[in-house]
Amino acid sequence: MSSSASETKPTLSSVVMGEVVQMHFTTVDYVIFAVLLVASAGIGLFYAFSGGRQRTTQEFLMADRSMSCLPVSLSLLATFQSAVAILGAPSEVYTFGTQYWFLGCSYFLGLLIPAHVFIPVFYRLRLSSAYEYLELRFNKTVRICGTITFIFQMVIYMGVVLYAPALALNAVTGIDLWGAVLTMGLVCTLYTALGGLKAVIWTDVFQTVVMFAGQLAVIIVGASQAGGLAEVWRKAVNGSRIAGLDLNPDPLQRHTFWTLGVGGVFLMLALYGVNQAQVQRYLSSRTEKEAVMSCYVVFPCQQIVLCLGCLMGLVMFARYGEDSPLDKGYVKTNDQMVLYFVMDVFRNLPGLPGLFVACLFSGALSTISSAFNSLATVTMEDLIKPHFPNMTETKATFLSKGLALVYGLVCLAMAYIASIMGSVLQAAFSIFGMMGGPLLGLFCLGMFFPWANSVGAVVGLAAGLTMAFWVGIGSFVMRMSVISPGLPLNTTAPPLLDSTTTSALTSLVSTSTPKPRPTGVEALYSLSYMWYSAHNSTTVVVVGLLVSLLTGPMKEKDLTPGTVFPVLGTLLFFLPERYRDKLCCVTPLTPKHKDASTQPYQMAKKLSIVAASCKEDAVLQDGQTENEDLDPRDDQPESLTIQETAL
Repeated sequence: MSSSASETKPTLSSVVMGEVVQMHFTTVDYVIFAVLLVASAGIGLFYAFSGGRQRTTQEFLMADRSMSCLPVSLSLLATFQSAVAILGAPSEVYTFGTQYWFLGCSYFLGLLIPAHVFIPVFYRLRLSSAYEYLELRFNKTVRICGTITFIFQMVIYMGVVLYAPALALNAVTGIDLWGAVLTMGLVCTLYTALGGLKAVIWTDVFQTVVMFAGQLAVIIVGASQAGGLAEVWRKAVNGSRIAGLDLNPDPLQRHTFWTLGVGGVFLMLALYGVNQAQVQRYLSSRTEKEAVMSCYVVFPCQQIVLCLGCLMGLVMFARYGEDSPLDKGYVKTNDQMVLYFVMDVFRNLPGLPGLFVACLFSGALSTISSAFNSLATVTMEDLIKPHFPNMTETKATFLSKGLALVYGLVCLAMAYIASIMGSVLQAAFSIFGMMGGPLLGLFCLGMFFPWANSVGAVVGLAAGLTMAFWVGIGSFVMRMSVISPGLPLNTTAPPLLDSTTTSALTSLVSTSTPKPRPTGVEALYSLSYMWYSAHNSTTVVVVGLLVSLLTGPMKEKDLTPGTVFPVLGTLLFFLPERYRDKLCCVTPLTPKHKDASTQPYQMAKKLSIVAASCKEDAVLQDGQTENEDLDPRDDQPESLTIQETAL
């Protein structure tokens, strides 16, 4: 770093306790950061003026269903590898050790189940929005409830994920806070609104490469300065930061093998199974096989990301030991600690701080752009198109671009709200995690339990959301009441958008005396955040099934073909067919044949427009069958009536 720059930068010894150290960028750092923003905007402009020029909703929202496996898989990875995760995972490992690494065990089932259960169902129905499935399986009311829950979830998250890294960057480097927020927000809005899903996916690919490069640079340089990886490992072992396998089954324990490896599966399913941002990428694949392969490709990438976060945390520990910058007062929060470490390591290496900040903002841009695009899709497909079925393609595409632009402005507004929320900021993070579980439960209820009806689905979702907010907010209030205002907030709070982002909410609060085990409602409030998705999704399924049985369960003949995955039929293969028939366990999944896969979707679309005439057609067809022999494939009066009822 230049001498002039080093003169303006305070040294560790010159810092007064409690003040945040501010380190400054060089010109090279700003150039590297600017290149990231220009390249991201350039990709958006390229796809805005090339190919079909985003003239149809299929191209703008679904990338013409033409994406190959590799860009889709890297986009899947980047979507939930947010800036908060990049800042949070190393802080988690630095503070509590490598127990967090066992989260990687949940990736096996967390990606295997979406690949072979959720993707086949969604892809063969040829959907654009995941919530279209809810209408095919239940009715329009359930679809709207799911859509509104998702919109509320993502709108809250957008502003926070944009504001949090900018705040940390401002505190450590002095970069203008709102300049960073506006720059990120406007660039992201530009390439999302102009380039559509193709631009979002390809910028995700570029930003993923930048993220890997930034993290690797920190680990290589930091480990070299600490004496090599062997020395890093030795210090981590001596400092008790290398955790063993903790098989404690207590669900109140924050991190054990069971909370991370089993509870984490439900978190992964909520993200990679039913979240619109990910489902939209699966559906943009050229074939179902490529969509499935993208899940397999993202698995090793997730493991690499997790290992990089853990390694960075261990390198931080090798550098500072128990005397953390937080304890010394050089920084005020855990999120700032990673940035402080990066600026400290790269003190005399101009350009590398800019590379890591580009890595950090790549995480933010990829997450926010995915949110914009998925929100525009569900708003268009679930809330607007059903009411305006005759809208021209040109108007629909123009409106979709306008929606992406509007959500970009909403994101900036939410960032401003996040800036004035103060301590409630962490509660806003938690709200996102609270909603993931109930939505997962809603899809599981419809996909795995054929006798679940629409009343059970709505009541189950309401019960799941109520339980989620009760436990989540109760936990937050309880912790606020027992922690003094001067201390950072301890966390058993739910995750942001992905499981790794939870570590951004962790704290260094510890007590010298063991706490008594909570009882009653306090025990529920003390539940590890890793179990929140499992707890809330189970609530939706149990309540939904009970209400369905009380109000009249659906019969197998009433189900839309292709909306139920035959998991019960496989598990209960030993039962006689008449019993499996009563349990609705006979109908197989829709085959891969193109015509078969699109039939339920096309039938529902057609009937949603002419629902009033369907019943008359069905009655007329019943009368005609008395004297005519019709093709069995055309003789579907039951299906017509069923579809009309569902809609």
